[in-house]
Formats: sequence, C-alpha cells, structure tokens
Amino acid sequence: MAKRLQEHLNSAYIELAQKLRPRNAVKKIVAYVESYDDVFFWRSVLQDFETDRIKFQVMLPSRYTLSKGKKAALMNRLGQSLGEYMIACVDADYDYLVQGATPISQQLLSSPFILHTYAYAIENYQCYAPALHTACVMSTLNDRNILSLEAFMEEYSKIIWPLFVWSIWAHKNGQASNYSLTNFAQTITFHDINPYSPEKSLEHLKDRVNKQIAWLQRRYPKAKDSYLNLRRSLQEDLGIKPSETYLYIQGHALMEGVVLPLLQPVCNILRREREKEISQLAAHSQQKQNELSGYRHSQSPIELMLRKSVEFKQSAPYQLLIADIERLISRINKRLIA
Repeated sequence: MAKRLQEHLNSAYIELAQKLRPRNAVKKIVAYVESYDDVFFWRSVLQDFETDRIKFQVMLPSRYTLSKGKKAALMNRLGQSLGEYMIACVDADYDYLVQGATPISQQLLSSPFILHTYAYAIENYQCYAPALHTACVMSTLNDRNILSLEAFMEEYSKIIWPLFVWSIWAHKNGQASNYSLTNFAQTITFHDINPYSPEKSLEHLKDRVNKQIAWLQRRYPKAKDSYLNLRRSLQEDLGIKPSETYLYIQGHALMEGVVLPLLQPVCNILRREREKEISQLAAHSQQKQNELSGYRHSQSPIELMLRKSVEFKQSAPYQLLIADIERLISRINKRLIA
C-alpha cells in the first residue's frame, strides 16, 4: 500500500495535504536532487529564499536510482509530478548549452519546476576561480600568494575555449560518440602542475588543444559555418565568456584534472613554509613539537575547503539561477494568495 501511495506522490498531492493545515502554516516545497553530494549545495542555495511562509526540504527521491549521471532518470520519472510544491534541482551538464537539441535539454529549458546549475555541475561552482586562494588559506592557514590562481584559470579557459566549442558542437549535432566528453577531458586535464612554472603546463595544453582542433577540422571539413555560428551564439546569446570556460566543462574533470593538480602542490608548499617558520621561531624542541602538532591538527584537506566555499554566489551563471528561483518563488506566492 505504501509503495502504491508513493507512486502517486506529486506536487498536487503535497499541495492538498498542506491545505489541511492552518492557513498561516509554513508551506513546504520538496526539492529533489540527484545524489547525496548535491544535498548541501542545494540547501545552501535554496535557504537564501526561505521566508516565514515558505521552506524547502532537499531530499532524494529514494524510490528511483539516482546515482550521479542519472539526471535523465530523475527527470523522466518525476517530470510529470513536478509543480509548485515539488521541484527538481539538477546539474545542467551540456543540456543548457545545446539549447533544446535533445529531449532532456528541451525539458530542462521549458519546465519552471526544474532548477539547474547553468554551470556544468556543482563542482564547477566549487572551483570558482576567485575563491581558490581563500580555499588554500583555509586549508593551510597561510595567506601567501605563490601564483595568481585567478589568472591561471582565466588563461586556461581561453586556451580550451575553441576546443570547448567543438565539444558542444559534437553534442549538439549528434557526434558525441565520435568526440565524447572523455575525449575532450583527456585533452584539457593535467597530471600535475608546477606552481613555480605554471606557464609550461599551459604551453603543453595549448599544443594538445591545437592538435585536437586540427583533427576535428579535418574530420568535419563542412562544419566551419555551424561552428562559427555556435561560437557566436554561446557568447552573445548565452553570455559565456571564453575567460570563464572552466565553469562549463565537465565538473569532475575540472576538479580532479585541473583544480586539484593546481592547488595540492600549492598547499604543500604553503604548509612546508609554515612548518619551517614554526621550527625557526621555536625556543626549544618541546615548543616546536607542540606548535607543529597544533598546526597540523588545524589544517584541512583542500577538497573539503572547496566544497564548503560559497563565493560562487557572485558568479555569472549563479545569477541566472537566482533569477529562476525568484520566478519560482513569485509563482508560489501567487498560488498561496489564490
């Protein structure tokens, strides 16, 4: 019986259930997300829009298989159940960028009850360039700048931009099997980056990108016009800046193949510097051991600090998400008044 009732759970059911409560009672909006990793992110987003009348509950629709990358399953199974009292919150992936070229993209763009990140995924927000130095400080308790992390990410983005457009082109034109996300990610990621000479990593990246572009141009000699039109549309219609390309590439590849190879050696250097300073300033060996022990216990993994960051709320794609949530809230308020 419980299973059959669950199968009919939808926005209208939740609305009717809440009408049984006092008129001035708080209205709960259920927000379904794709995985456990998404719960904190969407809680940090939606809580900014809660009022004394409207609250959100972020949760997984546990009766479905919702491991990462299963956004299609979430949307297809829940799509017809969504409404003012039941929404879905998902990663945009490429579905926003291909602008209706696939059924999932059409659903993502058309439904007011599906909120999406605009950036590829939540990892892209966690890797927001202006927040990277702060994350390093939080991790190491050392505020020295070894290199400009923002400048690195900007230059990185400009280098991969033309190949990124090719990646979108392939997905929009049914060629993803010939040029997949994996192919793209293998070209634009790093095994390691030397913080003292990051320009060498960028030079090697530029060579890889140029070779990949030359291969694509040979494979698709008639794609020039459609490629140029897509590039213009991404910039002019969607407002994507080449200097911020990193926000729209595969989130896992960005985190594991770009940002962590950049930040981990930076954090290692900063920690060694702080430990050397403690060793030099300690009056005796016992004080040195105590101070080093206290410092090491105060450190945090850089991955954890990235996940805790909320500076992404200043980013351009996040402003688009805010506008969507504000429209949703306005719609809900009108429903409450009615």
